Amino acid sequence: MQKTKSTYRTIQTQSEGLFKEKGSKFIGYAVACYSEEEAKQFLESWKKQNHQARHVCYAYRFGVNQDIYRANDDGEPNNSAGIPILGQIQSFDLSNVLIGVVRYFGGTKLGVGGLIQAYKTAAKEAIESGEIIEKEVFEWVKLHFDYSDMPSTMSFIKQFNLFIKTQNFEINCELIISLPLEKKEILKKELLNLQSMELSIVGIY
Repeated sequence: MQKTKSTYRTIQTQSEGLFKEKGSKFIGYAVACYSEEEAKQFLESWKKQNHQARHVCYAYRFGVNQDIYRANDDGEPNNSAGIPILGQIQSFDLSNVLIGVVRYFGGTKLGVGGLIQAYKTAAKEAIESGEIIEKEVFEWVKLHFDYSDMPSTMSFIKQFNLFIKTQNFEINCELIISLPLEKKEILKKELLNLQSMELSIVGIY
């Protein structure tokens, strides 16, 4: 069984790169991303920003062990766009990252070799213009509990310095929080001692 790594490399905040060739313009975007659903939202926003562009090609890699990945050519010739973008993710040893490259066609065909170089370079420029950071891996859990357990839950989170990613307070309370890997089983057991507490695992990243 593969051991889960304790850290991974990703992009700090969204960054952009630009490559021009024979009138065509290639705009690269690199961003930290943790799921296919999240990737779809980023891609949609890039398409809206660049609604006159011909193609929005992309690649992503998720998971602490870098085992979930995809490359998409979005209408370009097979393996001329998505695979070169994915190659840059691998080259920089990144995970939990999405890179999209938007192409504005300049009227001159570049050929498969020219496209491979252009998409690779735009992806590389996007990565290099951002900040690569090393992040600690956590298990993220969703807590669902009654208001009566709110003081105990918040005290617990403060005591162990846990990060709250999202919170929703309506009829009941819902939080997504981070648990350090080496303490996650003990912390989950403690949380489940609270009377109304329900807990589900969101993921490890």
